[in-house]
Amino acid sequence: MGRKKIQLLGFFGMTVSMCVLATWYNYWLRHYVGFLVFYGLSFFFANFGPDATTFVVPAEIFPTRLRSTCHGISAAAGKAGAIVGAFGFLYASQSKDPAKVDKGYSPGIGMQGSLFVMAGINLLGILFTLLVPESNGKSLEELSGETEAEEPAGTAGDDVKEEAGTASATRDDSPV
Repeated sequence: MGRKKIQLLGFFGMTVSMCVLATWYNYWLRHYVGFLVFYGLSFFFANFGPDATTFVVPAEIFPTRLRSTCHGISAAAGKAGAIVGAFGFLYASQSKDPAKVDKGYSPGIGMQGSLFVMAGINLLGILFTLLVPESNGKSLEELSGETEAEEPAGTAGDDVKEEAGTASATRDDSPV
């Protein structure tokens, strides 16, 4: 299917789920089974899409000499984003009414507002995914642009020589 398509479908499914939950939030308060269905769908699309491609895409799209460093930075940024998202949601989802705020928190934008913000962040995920190159069906060398230039005929690096009746293979891999 391709990593880019999987990630796009995941972000799209999460965006739709969060918009449905936020738009009819007061309805879902009385019909919790529907809320659980859409909330469950958002988790399905999160795990199907961005969660499945989080570790694969960075390992494939960076050049070989930078791959491990960039993959580490990418993973660290993902973890930092998860922390900001978890704590940010906790504070933002607090009621607008100071009398209904949990102890130790200040008033926030409410649950409905927080769900709309999450839908917006998922929409940003779609836009950023459009910038990611598709890696499906390509070798790591092709993705990083590190394919070796072909040598002209008759100058291949593998020369077979006959010396004193024995065959020996020599290969000159020196950079000079």
